Amino acid sequence: MSRYWSELARGLSPYVPGEQPKIPGLVKLNTNESPFGPSPRALDAIRAAATDSLRLYPDPQSTRLREALARYHDVAPENVFVGNGSDEVLAHAFVALLKQGAPVLFPDVTYAFYPVYCRLFGLAYETVPVDDDMRVDPAGFLGRGGAIVIANPNAPTGMALSRAAIAKLLADRSDAPVVIDEAYVDFGAESVVPLVRDHPNLLVVQTFSKSRALAGLRVGYAIGNAGLVEGLARVKDSFNSYPLGRPAEAGAVAAIEDAPHFQRTRLAVIANRASLATSLEGLGFEVLPSSANFVFARHPGHQGKALASALRDRAVLVRHFEGPRVDDYLRITVGSVSELVRLTEALAEIIGA
Repeated sequence: MSRYWSELARGLSPYVPGEQPKIPGLVKLNTNESPFGPSPRALDAIRAAATDSLRLYPDPQSTRLREALARYHDVAPENVFVGNGSDEVLAHAFVALLKQGAPVLFPDVTYAFYPVYCRLFGLAYETVPVDDDMRVDPAGFLGRGGAIVIANPNAPTGMALSRAAIAKLLADRSDAPVVIDEAYVDFGAESVVPLVRDHPNLLVVQTFSKSRALAGLRVGYAIGNAGLVEGLARVKDSFNSYPLGRPAEAGAVAAIEDAPHFQRTRLAVIANRASLATSLEGLGFEVLPSSANFVFARHPGHQGKALASALRDRAVLVRHFEGPRVDDYLRITVGSVSELVRLTEALAEIIGA
């Protein structure tokens, strides 16, 4: 059937998500899903929304959710945009804000969807090398290119820039839109949402998939100047004017309002991350300092691809990326205590062998 593809489709190299295999007894630490369930209040709200009202279209503005997010982040509803997961929100941002004539800039080690979006939407791009410690260097974004997108904490490294560093970048590059992708911010980084008031070029993107444990619901959002949000809405309404279904909006509102569950599970992930890093270091791994719900680690005596394969043979799944700077690393999701015990026991066996 490929003979019917457009030239655009023929030339694409799509993003490859982490695999979702059906393996008995699998320990799945490859896609940064939460080891804890969603808020019980969110689940109740989703069930309550599954009524005869599903025959009706949802609110195209997702008003209840935008108002809840505005209260949570102390902004106005017109500063909030919502969509089907942060990937869709990012896609709208690439079209509405980042297509500026000059190349889009992002780090050379970062979320692999960024170059995919550039190819899909016909945007030129340039990468800015991370430093020798795998940290994003804001100075590399000065004096070149156009719009900027940075994952903070970065993926797949997990390392974060401070709010002060991003504020300086926003001031130095006030000529261009800057998108900060905060998918993992709740696990230890400083959100830059408070900078939106003073920086009209800033758009912050977040998701319910990680710290809210709602990856299967597909809810993401952005916060920024009302003019930026209006640009996103113009793209949305030219593509999909009803992005969130009724159950998704109801579940997301309830998740935002359940602060105790959010704090409890977030802090548990942070504690498990520290334990995981200590265990890996005890096995001889070099572990990058992470502010996300995963760690990025390598072993000086073993190739990353071989380790990932050997773990898979033991029904433990982690993520390995091919590339000149990341090939020896494994990205390991912070799982439950029992999952991390399985992981470290398997690694000890592999390394010992």
